[in-house]
Amino acid sequence: MNEIESKLKQKDVRPTAMRMLIYKFMAEKEAAQALTDVELAFTKADRTTVYRTLKTFEEKGIVHQIDDGTGVLKYALCEPGCRCDIDRDLHLHFHCNSCDKTICLTEHKIPHINLPQGFIAEDANLVVKGICDACSSY
Repeated sequence: MNEIESKLKQKDVRPTAMRMLIYKFMAEKEAAQALTDVELAFTKADRTTVYRTLKTFEEKGIVHQIDDGTGVLKYALCEPGCRCDIDRDLHLHFHCNSCDKTICLTEHKIPHINLPQGFIAEDANLVVKGICDACSSY
């Protein structure tokens, strides 16, 4: 059994050929990918299959969704051990205004935020916008 197949099975996801190809595609990308980016990479695949695969991956904690303020949701692989828990696994995202890439900065965790009584956090998303290291010529 290969590594991707094993990772999918660990998350209770049946490792079909398309799921393994999409996982491999996502793993090879430094930046988060929009649904259209994934669809363009697999032009011979049914669009619904690609969408359902990403949704399954999201539900099973394989990818997380990023709203970077561009109006296009993006997806990135979760780091090992991630359970997408709002108190432990949320991290900073960086959106480059020059190249339009959104990058997970997993080493920069979002601290727990104490909300007023009666408020229940369901999701948090922190996006810093600016110029990435590749575009800033450092």
